[in-house]
Amino acid sequence: MQVILLERVAKLGQMGDVVDVKPGYARNFLLPQGKALSASDANIASFEAQKAQLEARNLETKKEAEALAEKLDGQQFIVIRSASDAGALYGSVTPRDAADAATEAGFSVDKKQIALIAPIKDLGLHAVAVKLHPEVEVTINMNVARSEEEAELQASGKSIQELAAEEEAAAEFEIAELFDDIGSAASDDDELAPAEEAPAEDDTNA
Repeated sequence: MQVILLERVAKLGQMGDVVDVKPGYARNFLLPQGKALSASDANIASFEAQKAQLEARNLETKKEAEALAEKLDGQQFIVIRSASDAGALYGSVTPRDAADAATEAGFSVDKKQIALIAPIKDLGLHAVAVKLHPEVEVTINMNVARSEEEAELQASGKSIQELAAEEEAAAEFEIAELFDDIGSAASDDDELAPAEEAPAEDDTNA
């Protein structure tokens, strides 16, 4: 099926190009999202008549996207989720979640602009592409954690495995200290016992 592109589409072409695509791809993606028109004589003529206007609109939206990209690129957003000790989420982080996190932070991002191949299903830092415009793409980082404190530690570069190891080491240290305290208390009791018995021996001798 031939279509005429109304904007740049990755791996297909630029605005105004007439390209061959699979009918399903055209019907399910290109046409409903306004990225292309079927390449009929009437549509081609209509495009040519509006080409200057479409190019001007595309340039304007590109400039807006570039301005947003300067602020958004490299930003990190925290998403709190329940997860197992191994780091597997009880659920997932979807494009909608990523868009909502960015929007709550003051950035205008739509879930359709989030380029996630698959939902995020593990704790940690995840790089996510955001297509602000057919010609403008940035990368944001989703910091998926079980708490704000854990998110801060992950942001400092520590993985969930490192955090778990630190928690385990801290727990073992506390247990060791507890046993040391118990041992010290027992030693003190042993030292006090003879001293308490001494007066009784003196009374007997008297």
